[in-house]
Amino acid sequence: MSMFLDQVTIDVKAGKGGDGMVAFRREKYVPDGGPAGGDGGHGGAVILVVDEGLRTLMDFRFNRHFRAQPGENGMSKGMHGRGSEDTYVKVPPGTTVRDAETDALLGDLIENGQTLVVAQGGRGGRGNTRFASPRNPAPEIAENGEPGMERKIELELKVLADVGLVGFPSVGKSTLLSVISSARPKIGAYHFTTLVPNLGMVATSDGRSFAAADLPGLIEGASQGVGLGTQFLRHIERTRVILHVIDMSGMEGRDPYDDYLAINHELATHNLRLLERPQIIVANKMDMPDAEENLKLFKEKLAAEKEDEFAEDMLVFPISGVTRQGIEPLLNATADLLEVTPEFLLYDEEIEDETVLYGFTAEGPEFTIDRDPDATWVLTGAKIEKLFDMTNFDHDETVMRFARQLRGMGVDEALRARGAKDGDLVRIGEFEFEFVD
Repeated sequence: MSMFLDQVTIDVKAGKGGDGMVAFRREKYVPDGGPAGGDGGHGGAVILVVDEGLRTLMDFRFNRHFRAQPGENGMSKGMHGRGSEDTYVKVPPGTTVRDAETDALLGDLIENGQTLVVAQGGRGGRGNTRFASPRNPAPEIAENGEPGMERKIELELKVLADVGLVGFPSVGKSTLLSVISSARPKIGAYHFTTLVPNLGMVATSDGRSFAAADLPGLIEGASQGVGLGTQFLRHIERTRVILHVIDMSGMEGRDPYDDYLAINHELATHNLRLLERPQIIVANKMDMPDAEENLKLFKEKLAAEKEDEFAEDMLVFPISGVTRQGIEPLLNATADLLEVTPEFLLYDEEIEDETVLYGFTAEGPEFTIDRDPDATWVLTGAKIEKLFDMTNFDHDETVMRFARQLRGMGVDEALRARGAKDGDLVRIGEFEFEFVD
């Protein structure tokens, strides 16, 4: 079983707010004590937090449901319920978070300790102390706690690396990573030896360092699902410099220049912006026969494809991962390029403008009316269902308040316009009541 997991869908549910309480002071020698019901505590939120010690989403393989605790109910003598602690869920750096239903981007978690609230806890319901007024000094009205947010979210890991090693299978990417860093990826003389991205820290001779990732081999059609498909192409998106490793010996029977064109085509097909990243061509296996002649032909074809005579030449470094020939110049050039290459924003087109515009915006309907086959009218809608959930039906005054709220929202008029008659049944969730005209 692979110990690398880079995409997962999880369910999160925040805690419900505690219910407010209906209570009255009943102390000796204190006539007309008045209301003394406290508010409920707030429910806990579900918060993602970056832990730099994690490298995969493997922790979510068998645990995909996360629930925060509800708030404590209000108590007598005006005592409020205790708020619940938030639930923190650790994710690795480089995790992108989206709403599974709307595909909306919720956040891009990169830095250690960075947090993102993915499910907000419900607020506590108000106790009857809050509803006292000169007209009603002893109300029997209290609210239930607000339901906690519940949603399904998608976590997608895109490995954080400064440099990405790309190329066809068996061109020597894993060998190169093992030579330039302390990483120990699996190395074999067969295709798709590497099935997961491998990360390694690279140190140059002059003291500079950067993170490099050996990404699983691409083949023609990868962007369309061939081979490992797009499964690992996403990990290239965070890199700032691409080391394009090419088998210059041609021992696989392929032309090195055709390989170069094919891999760039797959990168562009997956995400055109990948070609904005500077590339260094790593001509590997130069210790093999025919490598020198193939490199000469490769450079000629590369020069022939230049857009104009003033265009910069592609950086080509002949190396041998086995004999370690040419490694040091390659690493120094990579570090130089990283120093002048900015980070590429992955989601700049999805970042919303934070400017606040004030003006009238017509809201959609607060509820919808349907009719079941049994002739029952059914009311649905986020606002009306939330209002129902926060109503305590154990007290008549609270029920009357709920009826007034429905009337204020225009429910009575809408039902009457749809043809509701006196005595018809109306349902909200599991609750049924009679329509009174």
